[in-house]
Amino acid sequence: MNSDRIEGSWKEWKGKAQKKWGELTDDELDQINGSRSELIGKIQQKYGKTKEEAKREIDSFFS
Repeated sequence: MNSDRIEGSWKEWKGKAQKKWGELTDDELDQINGSRSELIGKIQQKYGKTKEEAKREIDSFFS
């Protein structure tokens, strides 16, 4: 998914992202505000995943 589309519809996706990645707080999701690169970084940080693993999860999630 195009990162612009993620940012434009982030409010819709935020709740779904919270369910998928439950360790991410509301504040963190608000700061991410649909930024794909920030979401990748937070998933790496919270879950100990590589950048590529996080990218694949995000791509799968938004498809």
